[in-house]
Amino acid sequence: MNARYANMPVTVFERISARARAANAINLGQGFPDGRGPADVLAAAARALEDQSNQYPPMTGIPELRAAVATHYNRHQGLDLVADEVVVTSGATEALSAAILAMVAPGDEVVLLQPLYDSYLPMVEQAGGVARLVTLEPPAWQVNPQALAAAFNAKTRLIILNSPHNPTGTLLAPETLAQIAALCCRYDVVALCDEVWEHVVFAPAQHRSLMHFPGMRDRTIKIGSAGKIFALTGWKVGWACAAPDLVRVVARAHQFLTFTTPPNLQHAVAYGLGKTDDYFVGMRSDFARSNDRLAAGLRAAGYHIADGAGTYFIVINLPASGLMCSDEAFCDASLEDGVAAIPMSAFYAAAPRRDHVRLCFAKADSTLDAAIERLCTTRQRLLQATSVSSR
Repeated sequence: MNARYANMPVTVFERISARARAANAINLGQGFPDGRGPADVLAAAARALEDQSNQYPPMTGIPELRAAVATHYNRHQGLDLVADEVVVTSGATEALSAAILAMVAPGDEVVLLQPLYDSYLPMVEQAGGVARLVTLEPPAWQVNPQALAAAFNAKTRLIILNSPHNPTGTLLAPETLAQIAALCCRYDVVALCDEVWEHVVFAPAQHRSLMHFPGMRDRTIKIGSAGKIFALTGWKVGWACAAPDLVRVVARAHQFLTFTTPPNLQHAVAYGLGKTDDYFVGMRSDFARSNDRLAAGLRAAGYHIADGAGTYFIVINLPASGLMCSDEAFCDASLEDGVAAIPMSAFYAAAPRRDHVRLCFAKADSTLDAAIERLCTTRQRLLQATSVSSR
């Protein structure tokens, strides 16, 4: 067996969700919304299941969806993509995997910013790449310019960026993106940009793709996700967008991973990407309201919550909340009180921080209110335990 996978634990999201189900707890761990998603997009999928072909669609995606992705990014982000620069994949994780396998050869170095989404490092290592880690520091969770520059050298082949950022809910600063673009151009590096949260960004913050920066149009692979745009995480429809020389090789890797994606879902996503601006504005407003509701409730309970710019996630700073326990100990305690959370240390490849916890706010008001009440109990209980032990 491949020792890399034989010895690999189950992903933290599956592990925490399984514990939440077993405990009948509120799951603020795994990042999925409570709702069913937009009804018209669901209806489009149902119609396509009945009216369109259910046989193999083209490997790179149905023409309607590839064109819709390109048009969508032109309309919303001012990118000059065309349909031939889009490959449809079975979710963004598959797009990331295909891109890493396409770009990284044994011995190539890959710059990763941690905390990081947990699929990046295993795929880099499976491709034979060598990770160079740059750590984001709280409270702003931004990059130290000197550390970033030091991570690049003649062996660097790829940098993987995630902005808006999971797990911290922050965006990389424009000056950081400019520095990354300059380093990529200097060292002839490709940037793999995981931008799945691009539409879940709260005013006044604004998402800007690295493709916009000088020299990056032909050296950026942009990853998107219908699951995040339409709050339909189980659909697993994603895509990779890049200049022809890059996207061609990504497609070659994709053909031997999943080959294709259910055609009725592709038709529905093509429809959804053409929705009016009202949908996207309303979706962001709804998620921003949920973010504010959970953050305000937890702050009232004594928790220290960093301001977020987007995604489905907020982060608790445990020491600033008066809690001296580790993130894993906190998550065990919160689960006892009926709320599942994710320890931030799960997002590190080395030297993990163990003093922050991630929560998903993409839930109904009643779910968030119940979670706030239970987490208030968790904090009080942990404070009492600390007080008793210090006597």
